[in-house]
Amino acid sequence: MPSLRDIQRRIRSVEKTQQITSAMRMVAAAKLRRAQDAIIAARPYSDRMYATMQEIGRREPVDEHPLLQRRDTGTLEVVVVTSDRGLCGAFNANAIKHAESYIAGRAGSHRELVVTPVGRKAAEYFRKHRPRSVGRVWTDIGDVDVNLAMEISEHLQKRFIEGESDEVVFVANRFVSALVQTPIDAPLLPLAPVPHQGETANGDEMPYKVEPNVGKVLHALLPRAIEFSIYRVLLENQAGEHAARMTSMESATRNTEELISSLTLQFNRARQAAITKELVEIVTGAQALE
Repeated sequence: MPSLRDIQRRIRSVEKTQQITSAMRMVAAAKLRRAQDAIIAARPYSDRMYATMQEIGRREPVDEHPLLQRRDTGTLEVVVVTSDRGLCGAFNANAIKHAESYIAGRAGSHRELVVTPVGRKAAEYFRKHRPRSVGRVWTDIGDVDVNLAMEISEHLQKRFIEGESDEVVFVANRFVSALVQTPIDAPLLPLAPVPHQGETANGDEMPYKVEPNVGKVLHALLPRAIEFSIYRVLLENQAGEHAARMTSMESATRNTEELISSLTLQFNRARQAAITKELVEIVTGAQALE
């Protein structure tokens, strides 16, 4: 049975852990608010960008731009997005598990697989389990900014245009709410074909004129659409990470409270047993002197 000093030392240790988890929960909650505002603001812009591409692209042949070209099954590039840090429950594990499931489901449909990890957790996993398939790696991503999305976009577009990859798919967690983050796989390249001549996305005539011409506008818009799609994925992942960490640290704080309560009860029982033992020894000694 542990001594009173051992129990007191354990209580102090758990109290220090509780302070850490509580502080991490508050920091994650503050970061979540900013990340949630960012993703909520980004979603309408992303949706409208693709709607605009569909509207102006109806007069442009779908196979003219290199980012729209569909090729025979060659190299599949899977971009797996996780966080750099842990202590966020099953957030990273769920994304990696979904990526492995997706890769297994596509086995045999492509001659070669390239995994592009974004985030230290994905990099560590795939370097260990699929070292020959790992391509470019991004770690220390920190707070998401547009520059990171542009860097990733330039790399993926260059590989696709030069024929080094024939299909690019993102696997990441989608932020649904503070309690729910759902791993998804989303195709990035080639871009979904825009409507053919004669119809817009909703079947109506184009509501405005395009200058200087549809082709030039579409060629300028497609790379920007890819950049913003990546930026949105990174924002979704960032918001999900903070939400998962907040929930995980809140659960850890509750567990420390329960453990402190249990240890305090154990300490009181041990102290009462020690007091009872001393009283028995005193009474026994007094009786022996009589």
